[in-house]
Amino acid sequence: MSRPVIRIEGLGKRYRLGEGLRHTALRNLLGDALRVPLRILSGSSRTSRTPSGAESPAANDLADAGPAINGHSRFIWALKDVNFEVRQGEVVGLIGRNGAGKSTLLKILARITRPTEGCAEIHGRVGSLLEVGTGFHTELTGRENVYMSGAILGMRKAEIDRKFDEIVSFSEVEPFLDTPLKHYSSGMQMRLAFAVAAHLEAEILFVDEVLAVGDAAFQKKCLGKMSEVASYGRTILFVSHSVTAVSRLCNRCILLSAGAVLKDGPTHDVMNSYLRAGLITPAARFWNLEDSPGDAAVRLRVVRARTAADNISETFDIRNPIGIDVIFDVTQEGTRLAPNLHIFNDEGTNVFVSIDSDPIWQARPRPVGRYISTAWIPGNFLAEGTFFVGAAITTLTSMNVHFYERDAIAFQVIDTTSGDSARGAFTGHLPGVVRPLLKWETRYESKPTERGLADGAGTGENLIT
Repeated sequence: MSRPVIRIEGLGKRYRLGEGLRHTALRNLLGDALRVPLRILSGSSRTSRTPSGAESPAANDLADAGPAINGHSRFIWALKDVNFEVRQGEVVGLIGRNGAGKSTLLKILARITRPTEGCAEIHGRVGSLLEVGTGFHTELTGRENVYMSGAILGMRKAEIDRKFDEIVSFSEVEPFLDTPLKHYSSGMQMRLAFAVAAHLEAEILFVDEVLAVGDAAFQKKCLGKMSEVASYGRTILFVSHSVTAVSRLCNRCILLSAGAVLKDGPTHDVMNSYLRAGLITPAARFWNLEDSPGDAAVRLRVVRARTAADNISETFDIRNPIGIDVIFDVTQEGTRLAPNLHIFNDEGTNVFVSIDSDPIWQARPRPVGRYISTAWIPGNFLAEGTFFVGAAITTLTSMNVHFYERDAIAFQVIDTTSGDSARGAFTGHLPGVVRPLLKWETRYESKPTERGLADGAGTGENLIT
């Protein structure tokens, strides 16, 4: 087993609300200078100054969390009692909601800020991609900025020289290399900045939301570059809100919540917990006639997910069918209506769309009244995970959409069986959007034939050579 290169024990970071969060600007220094005599006269000595000039709480302040600002504590813990290890070669994702402490943790590890308590040990050369564009100057050319930014990020000149052509090629700004950066578009600046940062030759890499740069094609290119870096056996600590990026890059995830580690484990397990925790969409939705989606012709009343036994459920065994009911009221006669469902996975991918193909109602208008349309998703079709259902009703002849409720309901598919499912005896993580139970046939030939595969093509014979 590889050795730990990052060890975090009891790590905590606390900020003071109000004046303790000020930047040390000139006006702050002048104000502090005027207040010093008053502190001496009053005998106040409860605060001290760090070498950088920032206010540092004294020992008494550490215990004082009493109400001071609108009845709330004077301090806030961005991180509290964080403990974990990262071994050499691991690619670990840090996930959590905004304000969970992800960026604060990386800034402590990158030595940008100091922890309030605890310790963090790092063994190896560190590269940080915490803010794309660090060290860029608009008056310098693209070429000059490559060298300056690379130096700020910790690259030696010889290393930049060796990587220069690769950086420029990756950024795709070669024709403008000797143009001042102020004439670049914002997208061009981000491309060049990421290209420099992505070519750091570091043993440990901290990455914070830097893949959200440029257009879709360049984001895909950035993701590929990070995958390439990970394949070299480097240790990566990766922060992102992109489920796709984390799932692709990381085999382990750490979920942070309110500055504490909530869960640490395989990516798919932690990601499912994270998504479930934020899932507020129910398995059944009901609307009153007054506030229901629709128009003068039709109104949506209910969307629900249910079992074959007619029980509304948020969770379904992968082997069992899932019924999606759409209940609607037709309020205007003479319209040919087609209910349709749009199924999305937790990454926002449209898995499929299904349109009510009942020939009775497609051929003639619906009388005024209530209708219940049910679509059955067969067992062993969807993979395990969270799925969202969008419900709509359309007049197919005119393509008039009467309503479309994007996230009407949601449900989960679980695959825990080793029996009649595509998992079989396999116990690991199976990727994919769908998981059909396909029919397999295997034939044993005791003696390999001398004939080639082409001789048996289309006949099912002599396929072993």
